[in-house]
Amino acid sequence: MDNSNLSRVVLSKAGRDAKKYLIIVGIKNDDYVYISDGRLRRTESPKLKKIKHLELTDMYSEEIKNILISGDKVSNIKILKFLQSITHNKEV
Repeated sequence: MDNSNLSRVVLSKAGRDAKKYLIIVGIKNDDYVYISDGRLRRTESPKLKKIKHLELTDMYSEEIKNILISGDKVSNIKILKFLQSITHNKEV
């Protein structure tokens, strides 16, 4: 997996966070990514999760992606607001 998936919105398929939308904030290798929701899984301590337990969506934030690629920290509120804006009309 490469940096093109940074800031991609994913839907968790397994674990305590099942059926929740999160954002990829880091990539460990081809099998694992770091995810955050800005609330329970904050950017300071993102969750390491297997990609096979995630459903990749076609949604992402260009603004968050640019921040992550530049090496800066993304604020939790920015992630939280972005996820709320895309899931506002969806039933989860």
